[in-house]
Amino acid sequence: MLRFLNRKNRSPSGLLIGLARRWMSAKTTVMSFGDGSQGALGLAASPMGLGCDAYEPSPIPGLPPDVCRLAAGHYHSLAVTSQGQVWAWGRNSESQLGRGQLSPRETWSKPQKVGGLNQVRVQAAFASGVISAAIGDDGILWVWGKSKRGQLGLGKDVTEAVLPARVESLLGQEIVKVSLGWGHALALTKDGKLFGWGYYADGRLGKIGRSLEASPLDSVSEKVKSSSKNSNLMVETAEKLVLEAIEKEKEMPVIWEPTLVEELLDVKVVDVACGLDHSLVLCSDGTLLSGGSNVYGQLGRVKEDLGLHQVDMRQIPMSIASGLGHSLVICKHRSSESEKDSRSLVTWGWNQSSQLGREGSENVPLVVDSLVGEMPVSVSGGRVHSLAVTAKQEVWTWGCGRNGRLGLGSSVDEPEPMLVEYLEGFEVLQAVSGFDHNLVLVAE
Repeated sequence: MLRFLNRKNRSPSGLLIGLARRWMSAKTTVMSFGDGSQGALGLAASPMGLGCDAYEPSPIPGLPPDVCRLAAGHYHSLAVTSQGQVWAWGRNSESQLGRGQLSPRETWSKPQKVGGLNQVRVQAAFASGVISAAIGDDGILWVWGKSKRGQLGLGKDVTEAVLPARVESLLGQEIVKVSLGWGHALALTKDGKLFGWGYYADGRLGKIGRSLEASPLDSVSEKVKSSSKNSNLMVETAEKLVLEAIEKEKEMPVIWEPTLVEELLDVKVVDVACGLDHSLVLCSDGTLLSGGSNVYGQLGRVKEDLGLHQVDMRQIPMSIASGLGHSLVICKHRSSESEKDSRSLVTWGWNQSSQLGREGSENVPLVVDSLVGEMPVSVSGGRVHSLAVTAKQEVWTWGCGRNGRLGLGSSVDEPEPMLVEYLEGFEVLQAVSGFDHNLVLVAE
């Protein structure tokens, strides 16, 4: 068991710089909690080869002591070391662990180094449900996994890469961030250009020179939501409608290679975040755009037009994140000229399990009152839960508590942010959420 460490007193303004330095120099430990059924926690498996749930943050064995960045896919996890290696564990049905041939399920939960990247010094990694991605220190993007929707970006009809493959169409671009949804992807360059590829229904990739089409799933979702309220539609009928819509989606074309997002040619983009089937794009002038499905109000705007359009919010966004069907934004504001800038968390979208962390209209961006004064510095969203790291290096979680995904020692849902007390005393460097699991990077 790790010993609790005393946090050093630091001003919020110098916190991020200090953390960035420690990421590259400190000895670190990765912890996990939540649903372990797919091995995404990296903890010891049961005799049956299935992962066990963890209701409190638990150290992951077998990882190098110099992990500096984490990424959580839907059901798998990635860790980047200061030496530029990538380690992976969790679900591997789609080869997203980069282990060559499909590995036995009993080995999924054991962290292993990703093959095929020996000549690459990785600086960041990213993940979706079926895809993993890594950016080298030269800005080149590498991908691996399996996707029928073109999410690999490797060319027409290329649906699988068992080992990391270079995205040739982005050569010459210095990629700094990638965000991956269910079947779509966005890549941000150092000079603020945005590229998109994969499944493009509902304008989740912007226009990219193609006519915009609504996803068949959107209309079905509305029918299911309406019928479930009236209790007139049986579950079997709802499932049939969804399956029929998915079959129709298979006939919709995809964009097989990264393509420049046309409507943002004259705009500098500074951040991107993909939910399951929606996208958020933050511009350098503070404008926040959203596009894609709006079934749960996750676009945060009255305007229903397809494509990327401005979110209806008064706050000034600093960084963005997305859960499955909800959106989270850290904003800055100044109460008066004499006061320093402060930060708040604004959320909107799907709130079935209180993953917004607040009451009020779901489709309207509103402040999470419970975190006012806590100075959030990063935020992450899962399927039906959310987490935030504050300037005090504390981790707060809220939403669905099933399988211990809130790290609070129980399965109880929490409608408002709760402090993960187990992590008090640790120097938290990063925390991220997968669909139903979480990863936390702490300095020793």
